[in-house]
Amino acid sequence: GLSPTLQELEVTVVDARMCNNSRFWNGGIAPTMICLQGRPRGSAPAKGDSGGPLVCGKRAAVAGVLSFTSPALTDPLKPPVATSAVKHRKWIRKTLR
Repeated sequence: GLSPTLQELEVTVVDARMCNNSRFWNGGIAPTMICLQGRPRGSAPAKGDSGGPLVCGKRAAVAGVLSFTSPALTDPLKPPVATSAVKHRKWIRKTLR
């Protein structure tokens, strides 16, 4: 079931070239996407986490929005993917005006 408590998961960014490797997402990761790996290994965002923020830095800035993950949540060859907020900064600012 859904948790009544806000959850968080520490992640690291996976190199985009590795994420696009034929063993991983096979070229399906665009420059506007960020591949993630849960820490500790084997942990991963779940289906209901889509749309949640990817936050980084000491000042907690939004770096992205969780987009999709493999149906097998902890599949090490299909890491979770977020959409980069930084790559869409211009559009976000224009839209928020």
